[in-house]
This record gives sequence, structure tokens and C-alpha cells, in this order.
Amino acid sequence: MKRIRFVKNVLGVGLLSAVGCKIDRGEKRAILNETDQKLKKREDAEKLREELIAAWHKSEKMTMANVEQMPPEFFSFKYTKEAMSFSEQWRHCIIYTCGQLAGRADINNPYEGVKLPVQMPKEDILKELKNLYNHVRQAIKNLSYDKLISDCDFAGETIPVWRLFYAMENHIIHHRGQSIVYLRLKGIIPKGYYGW
Repeated sequence: MKRIRFVKNVLGVGLLSAVGCKIDRGEKRAILNETDQKLKKREDAEKLREELIAAWHKSEKMTMANVEQMPPEFFSFKYTKEAMSFSEQWRHCIIYTCGQLAGRADINNPYEGVKLPVQMPKEDILKELKNLYNHVRQAIKNLSYDKLISDCDFAGETIPVWRLFYAMENHIIHHRGQSIVYLRLKGIIPKGYYGW
């Protein structure tokens, strides 16, 4: 099911109004409060949990298609000296996602105390990305109802934990877009894929 339509149906709120359009903080908070009240019904929260898991499955499919296209010899490619390499883009996503979920939602961090090399070969990036996606889906599945609807601080705001999962996926989308540019700079035409 399409994500926006799903959230509108389940929560009765236009997600684009709450997230994508410019509205003042008071209006945004009112919309989010209404959404949170609707999630008080456990069945709606369970539908949201299913949607989150499905979204992360699709995200993994698109990410892996992107990463698999880059030849191994270009994983250390940077378009400028200051930029992250192709490999570093994905290493960053792995570490950042797990760190944010651990720190803001009390989810175990499998990378706590682990030092991933700055430059990683293709096979290691692919393996760690699979681990990341499995970890996130398992966390969504196992997260208590109370934790799912609880609040956390993120980007100067207080948001429900369920929204943190979308924020983390948006972060990956940002880096996936950057990686498409890396592919093109190496003469690789990215595979087309459709959204949700």
C-alpha cells in the first residue's frame, strides 16, 4: 500500500500536511497530537508497525540495487577530496541509523564498540547493509507498543518514536541519492526503480 495513503487511512491525517508543507509549529504539533491520539488504539499502532516494516523492506531493495551497481574498484571514489567516498556514504548510514535508534529509542546498537573501517570493500558494505536492514526491521517488530508511541527528541523537536523510523529512512534516501550521482560520475547509468 502506498505510504501516504496508508498513513492517511490509518491515522486520518494528511501526512504531507504534517511533514512536507510549511506550517507553523503550533499547527504541526496539533496534527501530530491528533495522530498520536489515534495511535492510542493498539490495532492502528500495529498497522503502522506493519507499514514501517514494509517500508524498510522496500528501502533495502532500492539501496542494494544502488550499491550492487558500483564496481568494487570504485568504492573508494570521492568526487572531491573533502567528500565521503562511495563506501563511506554507506558506512555512515549504517553507523548513524543504529546510533540514532539506540540513543533515542533505547534500541540495542549492534555497532556499539565496533569500529568499522573507514574504507570498506564492496562485499563488506553489502553484508553490513543487510545486517542494518534486518536489525531495523527486527527492532520495529520487537518494540513495545508503549515505546512505539512514546516521544523522543530529534532535530530540535519532540517526535514520536514511530516517526524516528521514517526520519532514519529519509536519511538513507538522502545518501542513496548522493550515491546515484557517484554512479553517474563513473559512467554507470543507475537502474530505474519505482517508489513505494
